Formats: sequence, C-alpha cells, structure tokens
Amino acid sequence: MPSPMLTRREFAARAALGAMALGMPRLTGAFEADHLFYVGTYTSDDGSKGIYQLRMSGVTGALTIVGLAVETPSPSYLTLSANERFVYAVNEVGEIGGKPTGSVSAFARDMSTGTLRLLGTQLTNGAAPCYVSTDGTRAYVFAANYTGGSVVAYPILPNGGIGGETSFVQHVGKGPDAQRQSSPHAHSIVPDPSNRFVLAADLGIDRIVVYRFDAKQGSLTPVPASNGVLAAGAGPRHLVFHANGRVVYVVNELNSTVTAFAYKPASGALTEFQTLPCISSATTVKNAPADIHIHPSGRFLYLSNRGHDSISVFGIDAATAKLRPIEVVPTGGTWPRNFAIDPRGEFLLVANQRSDSITSFRIDKQTGRLSSTGQQISMKAPVCIRFVIASA
Repeated sequence: MPSPMLTRREFAARAALGAMALGMPRLTGAFEADHLFYVGTYTSDDGSKGIYQLRMSGVTGALTIVGLAVETPSPSYLTLSANERFVYAVNEVGEIGGKPTGSVSAFARDMSTGTLRLLGTQLTNGAAPCYVSTDGTRAYVFAANYTGGSVVAYPILPNGGIGGETSFVQHVGKGPDAQRQSSPHAHSIVPDPSNRFVLAADLGIDRIVVYRFDAKQGSLTPVPASNGVLAAGAGPRHLVFHANGRVVYVVNELNSTVTAFAYKPASGALTEFQTLPCISSATTVKNAPADIHIHPSGRFLYLSNRGHDSISVFGIDAATAKLRPIEVVPTGGTWPRNFAIDPRGEFLLVANQRSDSITSFRIDKQTGRLSSTGQQISMKAPVCIRFVIASA
C-alpha cells in the first residue's frame, strides 16, 4: 500500500494553510499563562446544571472553576465555531415532549466574560444525541443520535443560530453483541479535511458510514462502497483524521481496540491497515475505550480507557502511519470519557465522569509521554472538554 503519510515539509505547509483557511485566532502570549475551556456535563437535579467555564494555568496545570456558563440539559458534547463566538452542544436526552428525540443547541459567547446565551435549539429526531461537529466551512452543524441510530445536518444561521434540518439519515442493521448491538448506534460524525465527505462511526453495526456532503444543499448522501468495515463486535465509537487527510484512526469500544484506515480523499474510501489492542499489557479489567485525539505535532495518538481508567499513548510512524504503543497512564479518576489536548500540545485534561473530577497531565513533546501535574478539580459528571484558543 502506498504510504498514506506526507513528508515533514508537506505536513508543515498544509497545516499552516489549513489554519489560515479556518480563520483560527492567533495564539497570544497571555495564553501561555492561562487557558480557558468549557466543560459539558450530564445534568441532574442535585448535580451539574449545564456547560461550565474553567481556567487552567499554563505553568502548573492548576484548574479553576470560573462558573456556570449556561444552564442546559445534559450538554454531553460541545464544539466551537471557527471564530469562537458560538458554542454548539447536543442535549443528550431520551425524549422531548413525549417524542423519542434529543436536541442540539446554539449559544452566543460573551467574549469578555465567557458566559453563554442560548440562541436556539433544534430537535435531532433521534434519541440520545451524543456528538456534534461542524463542516469545514463552519456553515453546517452535524449531530449523531446514539439511541436513535441516525445522523442529521442543520445550517448555521447568520446570527450563529441553527436552522431547520437539511438532511437526516437513519442507519439500519445490527451487530453480534445482543446487548449493545441490537440496532444502529451512531456515535460520532466528522467531516473530512476536504469537506467533500462526512464519516459517522456506528457502534451498533460495526461500520464507519461514509457520506458525500453537498455544502450548498447541506445534504448527506450515503456512499456504501466507501464504508469502513470493522471486525464483528468491535463497536466503533470515535474517529480522528491525521492532519495529512489520508489516515483515519478509530477507537472501538466493545473489543477495546484501535484501528487505522488508509483514506482516499477522492472517493471517501477506507481501507484498514492496522488494528491494535488499546491496552497492550495483560489485564482482567473489562475496558470500554471512549475518546481519541492526535497531538498537534501529528506524532502521537491518545485514547481514553473507561474501566481500566487510563490514557493510552501511541507513537505514529512518520513513514507508514502505523501505531506503536508507548505507555498507559492512570487518569487518577474513574470512567474517563472525553479528554482534550491544549492547542500548544503542552497539557492533556481528562474528564473522569464517575469520580466527578477533571485531572491534568503535562505532555513531553519529544516522547509523547504523560506526567501528572498533581492538579485535580471536583465537578459533577464532566464528559466533554473544549479549549478556547483566544482567552476571554
């Protein structure tokens, strides 16, 4: 198979162009001292109330809760607009008004205080939406309905709000795990770097479902021949593109593995070339991996392990894109769900859902290894962390 990786020079050039194209805010000197981030939570009467705003010291990794940014039901996954003026969240609930549906909400961000103001909400027409993303032009919002087993697209309005759905696709099928795969379970939805295709990981049918995306109409058209097929019972959950746009890594929840696919930008086709266990050492713990991210350098991959309560670190081979296990580090909490790497690649924060805590780690940029900062903060049911590049 031809190498899916770019040369170091090609990678640097494309990364620079990509940042300019997305209109990303510049990193400032102030960012080195203080990092702002939002945390999505599972809400309850005696627990969390919505999206919270926190700060992390760029020197020590110490964490501080600024306060409740906005009250909203179970915002379990968040994403920001390119200019960081808007935040989009799924409301992961089973029903609204007696209908099996969750919702996706848009918020305007006060750039001076960081607080959020609701702009509007749209139903997802499927229960328990668990993932939200935007297309490459930041003109559309995508959501994945876990229980509903479907994906949906909406236009972003001029004021940052969300319009009525432009596309809805119901997945079909099941997998061999009678308890977890009796029906489709769309778990994430991610546009490719070219914005021509959108990929959705479906835990229930062991597929990465590929859609052709029409950015003018906001439509999602299935391309079955391009789908990525996982091992029966793998349970794909989250996926991430390498910056080169020619490799996709998928974390599989049910069989605790990570799979690498070669990706063809012209057709959206996926071809598996490596699968490894998330935890290379012997363990009797039942593990359920959750999230996956690549270091900004493109050299390391990280994934979270629920049950084993750890972060696995892999090296990415520059020539072949294959993964090499480096280490597995305890998170200092229970049931680590989402985690986030700061834009400078210096710290990694983990949302430990069941121990109601967030812990921070320093990243060795040369080796990819993690070391605990010793910093931890208590927060009820944290499940998603999103850094803001330009501090409020």
